[in-house]
Amino acid sequence: MKARVTVTLKNGVLDPQGKAIEGALKSLGVEGVDGVRQGKVFDIVLNGTDKARAEAALKTACEKLLANTVIENYRIEFVG
Repeated sequence: MKARVTVTLKNGVLDPQGKAIEGALKSLGVEGVDGVRQGKVFDIVLNGTDKARAEAALKTACEKLLANTVIENYRIEFVG
């Protein structure tokens, strides 16, 4: 089973890397960019077929390692 975990900064948290990307895009001539927020994506392959168990394990992984839940949100999606 494959899962994708997407981690992004919460609204209101300063994102200097997103600002740098926004500036770089504008300097490259990309028009219409009105803001950039960056994040992380984890593609994870899990053993087994129990989706509920897998989701619980991924939530634990996010809470303990993949995301800083004070300043970040995470989303779990099952792929395929």
